[in-house]
Amino acid sequence: MTSTPATAGGPPAGKPAGRAGRNLPMAIGVALVLGGLALAALTLLRWGWLLLATPAILLAVWELYHGMEAGRIHVPLVPVWLGAAAMLPAAYLGGPAALIVAFGLTILAVICWRVCRGLDDAARDITGGAFVVAYAPFLAAFSALMLAAPDGTRRVIVFVLVTIASDIGGYAAGVLAGKHPMAPSVSPKKSWEGFAGSTAACVAMGAIFVPLLLHGAWWAGALVGLVAVCMATLGDLTESMIKRDLGIKDLGNILPGHGGIMDRIDSLLLCAPGVWWALLLLVPVAV
Repeated sequence: MTSTPATAGGPPAGKPAGRAGRNLPMAIGVALVLGGLALAALTLLRWGWLLLATPAILLAVWELYHGMEAGRIHVPLVPVWLGAAAMLPAAYLGGPAALIVAFGLTILAVICWRVCRGLDDAARDITGGAFVVAYAPFLAAFSALMLAAPDGTRRVIVFVLVTIASDIGGYAAGVLAGKHPMAPSVSPKKSWEGFAGSTAACVAMGAIFVPLLLHGAWWAGALVGLVAVCMATLGDLTESMIKRDLGIKDLGNILPGHGGIMDRIDSLLLCAPGVWWALLLLVPVAV
């Protein structure tokens, strides 16, 4: 994310925090561990990404479930969890058609499960469940569609790199030069200067690594980076709007220096379909 809001009472005593309000050394350490896990998952086994991404999505669903509970929306957790566990493998093994079928069956299961408990507030809970299904596992499954290509491991690496570039570029530019808020009512610390830094970092990362890893044109990589920064920023703002609407500060705190799983994958979720589509159109499969 481009910036992380400061905690209400400031950083705990004895723990350094940067201008964005996070424990920066801790955040960097956790980010390096997560990056190492992602790289290992992508290089050791062809389908290793699924072993990392699927549990992460199940944790994200858990966080969203508790966030919805705070807003008095009771998401049917069991069918949502089962669907979340199935969607990435379905997309990897069966392609877009299998993903759509898995998504549809999950929505149907959410409806049936909730209606069996009675009709009071059922529409609200079903809508909340459908939102969680669409927001986390369905969007994440586009990374599995990338992975299924003959050069899928490298496509996912490019996807992760351009998304991370948005976070790093935006954070650095926002801390150093951020003065003009982009959406003060949604994310007060997100600035237009930060967005400019995200854009420069994403375009540069795409222009470098699409030719290097996928043998595509540099301009195609730059366009992939441009799509990524737009979607990553939208993902960042989307999670902020969700938290504000539910009246909560954070969806989780499992990752020291970062918050919850959703705080780390919000940009990745929105980027996944955008980068999948951009690579599909602009970069031929490299066998």
